[in-house]
Amino acid sequence: MTYDAIVIGLGAMGSAAAAHVARRGASVVGLEQFHAVHALGSSHGKSRIIRQAYYEDPAYVPLVLRAYELWRELETVTGATLLQRTGGIMVGTAEGELVRGSLRSAREHGLEHELLDAAELRKRFPATTPRAEEVGVFERPAGILFPEECVRAHLLAASAAGADLRFETPVTCWQRTAGGGVRVDTAAGDTIEARSAVVCGGAWLAKLVPGLRVSLRVERNVMHWFAPRSHPELLGADRLPIFMLQRAEQPLFYGFPNIRGQGVKAAFHHSGEYSEPHLLRREVGDAEIETARTALSAWLPDAAGSHVDSVACMYTLTPDEHFLIGVLADHPQVVIAGGFSGHGFKFSSVVGEIAADLALQGSTRHRIDRFALRRFA
Repeated sequence: MTYDAIVIGLGAMGSAAAAHVARRGASVVGLEQFHAVHALGSSHGKSRIIRQAYYEDPAYVPLVLRAYELWRELETVTGATLLQRTGGIMVGTAEGELVRGSLRSAREHGLEHELLDAAELRKRFPATTPRAEEVGVFERPAGILFPEECVRAHLLAASAAGADLRFETPVTCWQRTAGGGVRVDTAAGDTIEARSAVVCGGAWLAKLVPGLRVSLRVERNVMHWFAPRSHPELLGADRLPIFMLQRAEQPLFYGFPNIRGQGVKAAFHHSGEYSEPHLLRREVGDAEIETARTALSAWLPDAAGSHVDSVACMYTLTPDEHFLIGVLADHPQVVIAGGFSGHGFKFSSVVGEIAADLALQGSTRHRIDRFALRRFA
């Protein structure tokens, strides 16, 4: 059998791509090297931020607005709860990249937002302790995605629509067929052919596409959870939004309210520790925990109580930390979706739609020039 599409990798992006291809009535096989909804890549950790006033670049805003629509659609299709709105605040000095960039995107796209000074931040969100010179961009639609549930929902939708999903099935190589399609060999000894392929390899992308000609780095990052120290009523999702905090003495710091009794989650956006994916240091040291607790205590003193848990994950960084989405120049039947640089999960619903467009029809209505592979040629 020749499939319409093969999807390599069934994490956040691959599960979404498989679901979108299958729900259009096309035949698709999905291949994943690990078990379903695993915690060995970048699609785990109980919660992910979704936000609209995208400080990184206004080009992301139309995509994230579509992502919201698709997450709600997936909830309807599967009956799962995937997105919880809490509001969000992006805090720093008025001159800092986080605040300036958030305001730029909000104003350029007419997004609902408020600019709050330190006094208003303290009044509105009494658990926070902004410095006198800090301001915050508040957006009501921001909130939380539940990553494991999101991946599971996309896999469920794909399977229900007829996708052939295979787990514990590493891909060993792929090549173009004489007819212009793609042939994939797996570690199980299977050979699978399709008219197109979508490669969503995450931290393994460079290995799966050795001719990519983009320098990708895999960065280890750690998520932490802490039990409230006091005033837990101020730390729930009804009183505390998701937050991003930019201060000169530390990397960008972000976190979540205490949801589902998990504790307050907090993490630094970058670590500067790079690794091969199979060599990633999974254990988390006491010093890392205390560094995160110190940063959390300076922003949310009531939240920095006893340590609950810490989990390592991976960012796959492009040189400019913007995504890679498009087709290979010398293999136009191969779609690449990768290099999401630690801020891609929220987009996975729409990236799946884009990948299905490119795989099945060779083009997409979405504007993805910002993410073109050719910018690194």
